[in-house]
Amino acid sequence: MKFVRYGNSGAEKPGVLDRDGRIRDLSSAVPDLNGASLGREGLAKLKQLDIEKLPLVAEGVRLGSCVGNVRNFVAVGLNYADHAAETGAAIPPEPIIFNKAPSCIVGPNDNVKIPRGSTKLDWEVELAVVIGDSCLYVDEKQALDYVAGVCVCNDVSERNFQSERGGTWSKGKGCPTFGPLGPWLVTLDEVPDLQNLDMWLDVNDKRMQTGSTRTMVFGVAFLVSYISQFMILEPGDVITTGTPPGVGLGMKPPKFLKAGDRIALGIGNLGVQRQTVVET
Repeated sequence: MKFVRYGNSGAEKPGVLDRDGRIRDLSSAVPDLNGASLGREGLAKLKQLDIEKLPLVAEGVRLGSCVGNVRNFVAVGLNYADHAAETGAAIPPEPIIFNKAPSCIVGPNDNVKIPRGSTKLDWEVELAVVIGDSCLYVDEKQALDYVAGVCVCNDVSERNFQSERGGTWSKGKGCPTFGPLGPWLVTLDEVPDLQNLDMWLDVNDKRMQTGSTRTMVFGVAFLVSYISQFMILEPGDVITTGTPPGVGLGMKPPKFLKAGDRIALGIGNLGVQRQTVVET
C-alpha cells in the first residue's frame, strides 16, 4: 500500500492511493498515519479495507509528510562508499548516527527555506525508514519486521553549520524545512529489495545525484538493528539512511543552493519530491 497525508500544514488527513494512483480518504478508518496506526496490527486492519469504496480526494491537494507526529528523526552519515569518497572521508567502521530535529519535517513539495546565516545549503536524496513497532536490541534478521514502510527523504544540509561551527552535525541538519518526507509511505510488500533501489536528484533540471541503495555501506536491516542497540525505536520514528554521490559539497568547485533553485528527487517505486528554495 501507498499511504499519504494531505491537506493544510498542521491539519493533514490520512489517505491511501487506489489502483489508479488517486488519493482516497482514510479518515473513517484511522485518525492519522502515526504511532500505533503504523504497527503490524494497525496496518493489517488497513489492508483489509476496500480502498475503491473510500471517498476520493480532490486532485491537486497539498501533500504533507507521509508520517505524522514524528518524535525521533535519526540520520546516518557517510553510508554510501562512493559518497564518502567524493567528500574525502574514510568509510566508517560503524554507522555514524545523529539526529535531525523532528520540527524540520515538511511535506514532499513544500518550499525549502534558507536559514539565517546560511552560506552552504546542500541537498541529499535518501531512503527513509518508518518504524511500525517498538524495538530494542532487535536482531538484524528480525529488524524489518518492525518497519512500517519506507519513503523518500531530502536530507537538506547546511554544510557551514554542520562542519565549520564546531560541535555535532545536528546543527546543520535540523533547521526548519530540512526534512521533506514523502510523497508516499510505501509498505515493504511493494518494495521487493530495499538494497536495489535507484535514486536520483536534479537541481534546476540538471542531474546532480545518480545512485542506488546497492552501494550502502550498512544495509537497512543492519541499521535498524544497530540503532536499536542504543535507543528504543518507537512507532512513527524515522531513520534516514544516507546519500549517494553528487552532493554540492563534493563538486569541484563546491556548488550550493540559492533562492529560486528548484529541486526534484526520487527513488524507485517510492515517488518524487519537488521543492523550491526560498529566503526565510
